[in-house]
Amino acid sequence: MSAEATPYGSRTSEFWRGARLSIPVVVASGPFAMLFGAIAVDNGFSVFEAFFMSLTVFGGASQMVGIELFGHHVAPWLIVLSIFAVNFRHVLYSAAVGRHLAHWPPAQQAVAYFLLTDPQYAFAESEAQKGRKVGFVWYMGAALTVYVSWTALTALGAFFGKLIPDTSALGIDFLLPIYFLGLVMDFRKRPLWLPIVAVSAVASILAYRFVGSPWHVSLGALAGVALAVILPPHHSGVGVGLAETEIEHLP
Repeated sequence: MSAEATPYGSRTSEFWRGARLSIPVVVASGPFAMLFGAIAVDNGFSVFEAFFMSLTVFGGASQMVGIELFGHHVAPWLIVLSIFAVNFRHVLYSAAVGRHLAHWPPAQQAVAYFLLTDPQYAFAESEAQKGRKVGFVWYMGAALTVYVSWTALTALGAFFGKLIPDTSALGIDFLLPIYFLGLVMDFRKRPLWLPIVAVSAVASILAYRFVGSPWHVSLGALAGVALAVILPPHHSGVGVGLAETEIEHLP
């Protein structure tokens, strides 16, 4: 990789700065990548098919939902709809993070949106909150670290799936929720963070109880978005703090 300078250092240093951010994500998501590979093979997928699904879909929750539905011979349209319900939050992520990527060439933006995940969105927002421009090299350092590890560990899990113990018995299945909670807590200083999070949580729990999975994910997110829209802009804090930070760092 070129050592050409960027506003925040060389391209190599920026790439590795992003990669270091993703190490906790790899640790937390690794067991689930292996678990997905094992479950995929158990549901009739070949090792290559399991690997290829991770390579092209790159969405842990939606891949798990898809595998479970494939195993129950559900109608294809229902599988697509269910996966869309799980991943609808990415529509919101892309709309929010798009303002940070608008200065990139279209091809780079396309790659970035494909690699956009929950932690990647949080990384980009946190970077912008610090008054730094979200750079492509830094972004790819964080995103590719997760992408490569996810696909590689999927293949590993597919090969050696029979050797993976019950993750619920070991508590490994709780690693990812803990990590996501940490990502949410990183934004706790934003105005009205608590009411929006509380409304999203309550709506998600109610949706899980009365509507069912995977719809509770999208319905909980929409409830939080609805509250943020209803609140006045200067109270909701959406974009205000970021704009002020960017103004302070203007040359």
